[in-house]
Amino acid sequence: MTGQAAAERAYAYTKQRIITGDLAGGARLAEGQICDELELSRTPVHEAFLRLSAERLITLSSRQGATVNPVSPGEAADVLEMRGVLERSAVARVAARRPEAAAVEAALGVPLRRQEAALAAGDLGAYVEADCDFHAAVIALGGNPIAAHFFDLLRDRQLRLAHLVLSSSQVVLDASFREHHEMAVCLGRHDAAGYGAVLDLHLSRHQGLA
Repeated sequence: MTGQAAAERAYAYTKQRIITGDLAGGARLAEGQICDELELSRTPVHEAFLRLSAERLITLSSRQGATVNPVSPGEAADVLEMRGVLERSAVARVAARRPEAAAVEAALGVPLRRQEAALAAGDLGAYVEADCDFHAAVIALGGNPIAAHFFDLLRDRQLRLAHLVLSSSQVVLDASFREHHEMAVCLGRHDAAGYGAVLDLHLSRHQGLA
């Protein structure tokens, strides 16, 4: 394995543990710990930690190693605000273009079915990934590649927020899935106002972190 590949492996592994909450906010993290878990040398792990620090997922200290940054109230509010702006803009564009309902179903049906399967299997990780893909599909339907790019930049933070919120209760998970179905129906009917009302409720589940 090349040094670059090893660094990428250490980065992806550690980042995934942070996003899923396996490494919670405030947790101490040592380079040696990741070296041992992945059987890697110190250099690629150090490079991974520098990258995670640049993304503000961890804070590095010469004395204490690394600390996982918690999701701050401000970060949660900012992510939700930007997500709402991008999604409402996409929905307005869809409503104005009025595509066939079948086209909307084709785009949203795949992540909805993945969510349903993950829900039945009790697989939170798969559910959260499909959750994010559902909203990404809505943005894509808007036909604005710049909006899709910015939405993708928010993906890791959205996944982390979703894990925090949806892991708290099966009731919340079931409600989230129902709301996705309602949003899909509204979009198929070109009902931007109806979609926005459900989206407001949907996003409000995350506001407890804000």
